[in-house]
Amino acid sequence: QVQLMESGGGLVQAGGSMRLSCIASGRFSRINAMGWYRQAPGKQRELVATITRGGNTNYYADSVKGRFTISRDNAKNTVYLQMNSLKPEDTAVYYCNAKIVSGLFEYDYWGQGTQVTVSS
Repeated sequence: QVQLMESGGGLVQAGGSMRLSCIASGRFSRINAMGWYRQAPGKQRELVATITRGGNTNYYADSVKGRFTISRDNAKNTVYLQMNSLKPEDTAVYYCNAKIVSGLFEYDYWGQGTQVTVSS
């Protein structure tokens, strides 16, 4: 059973920083792309950032460019999201996503989510 577990959420003041972590556990061959999504109350889930296995091709939503940085440690099966200059509109539940290879196929896995609240 593959699981993704996020950590690092909480309450922070506007302008502050926060670092989210997500670790994958279980039996699998390889983790391909990883990413972070978020969902604010009353809104659809949106893509925040993604990173390839090699870490050389990353994507960021326009709303977080220049403020958020995604990174990963393949040896630890972990992806990170460093969030700086946080704004109240960054308040959301943040979800980790990973494309994980098991056997011959790639599967999509999600974490349970971690709440990030930015106060003004």
